[in-house]
Parts: sequence; structure tokens; C-alpha cells
Amino acid sequence: MKLRVVVGDRPPLQIERVIEALDRHAVQYMLIGGVAALLHGAQRPTLDLDLLPNSDRENLGRLAAALLELGAYLRVGGLTDDEARPLPTVVDGKSLEGMEISTWRTAAGDIDVLHYLRDDLGERLRYDDLTVRSLVIEVVGIDVQLAGLRDIVASKRFAGRDKDREALPELERLLAQDPS
Repeated sequence: MKLRVVVGDRPPLQIERVIEALDRHAVQYMLIGGVAALLHGAQRPTLDLDLLPNSDRENLGRLAAALLELGAYLRVGGLTDDEARPLPTVVDGKSLEGMEISTWRTAAGDIDVLHYLRDDLGERLRYDDLTVRSLVIEVVGIDVQLAGLRDIVASKRFAGRDKDREALPELERLLAQDPS
């Protein structure tokens, strides 16, 4: 199965390539957002890969190494790639620790790194909070941790963006079919 999404002039999202890089660097993370929804059975395409890492600085250092391997540079609203690429951005564990949300463009597609998801009430749920309700599936021979579907649905309800509201009916149907 090739998980690849091509849209506009951005690099195509190569989910397997990102997962392989994260695995090579032994990053502890879980997939959240659209890619996690796809792996839960949703059909709605997504433009980027959202992940929530374990916030330990060593782990964030490994994440930084994986991002660098993928040629990451910050995506900055209002700037073109040519303008954003040369910005003096330090990509290391310390800098990732200081960013609640960071958006990256890589040769394998866009990656968003978040340090928490919000539940229905807006409470912040971090990696350790979500792990107990997550599941592990195999992608390209690699065990990948996914946020639980209930947590994905709750975060989309809270976010309330148009794209999240549009995704909710399908995700709620999947949730209703989930026996757990």
C-alpha cells in the first residue's frame, strides 16, 4: 500500500517515507489528525502528517534528526518556500521543546508537530495522556502508534475549523462502528 497525497506545488506526502525516517531515529510519537484517521479507516484525503511526540528532550532531539534527514524547514504563513527555506531555524530538541505547534515542509511532504491534542472541553492531552487509549498498527513493517479514534474526533470537534467539521460525519460513523 502506497500512502501518497499530491496537491499543488508542495512535495507529495509520502507517509511511509516519514514513518521510516522516524523509525530509523527511534522517535517515540503517535500519529494524530488526518493520517491517523485514514489509518482508522477514513477515506478523506489529507495534506499533511500530524504527529504528537513524547516531549522528553532526548526524544525531541531524535525527532529533530529525523526532520533534518527529511530536509525540513519551517512552513511560515505568508512566506513562499523560497523565502522560508533560508530562515535561520535551529532544528534540535531544545527548539522543538519550545514550540507547542510547529509546521514543517520536507522532501516527504508537510509535517505538523504538536505537543498536545485538545479534548471536547479544551483540556490539553499530552503524549502520556493519549497513550493509554492509543493503538498500534503496522505500516511498511513498522509498528506505528495512532491516537484513539475517540481522541481524534474530540480534537476535531474542539478545533471547529471547516475542514474538521466536514471530516466529523465520517469519523463519527467509524466511531459508532468501533466496538471498543
